Amino acid sequence: MRIRKAVESDISNLLSLMRELAEFEKYADDFAVTEDVLRQQGFHRSPPDFYCLIAEEGGELVGFLVYYFVPFTYRAKANLIIKELYIADGYRSRGVGKLLMKAVAREAEQADCGMIKWYVAKWNERGVQFYERLGATIDPNWHEFQMSEKAFRDLAAP
Repeated sequence: MRIRKAVESDISNLLSLMRELAEFEKYADDFAVTEDVLRQQGFHRSPPDFYCLIAEEGGELVGFLVYYFVPFTYRAKANLIIKELYIADGYRSRGVGKLLMKAVAREAEQADCGMIKWYVAKWNERGVQFYERLGATIDPNWHEFQMSEKAFRDLAAP
């Protein structure tokens, strides 16, 4: 198993795994990521909108972790935010997720981050257990709020 940073030539295989994640998390109908979106936002912007680590075995992409940085926090250190972590079905429970998490922890350490944060679907009990085994905790003090595009456009209207 090899963990490395994604490169532009990984885009088509990465997109395929991202679609699998969209199915798994039940948002496939709203999934709007395309090869061009990945290319432009991840590989043609400086700095990129996101970074991506991939797990590959025998030349096959079997997992990925997408992350980005929030540069300004009350700690005066960046937070690394994990947006997506996904392991292909036949590769789960084989340590791939832990390898990706260790790699992203090294990225956070290298960037002198103050924290790594992410969200997990409440129904994803295996995911919650996995993260807890790594030493992560659920933040009991904060509620996640979200505002849909319609809601923020209504709010922004004159």
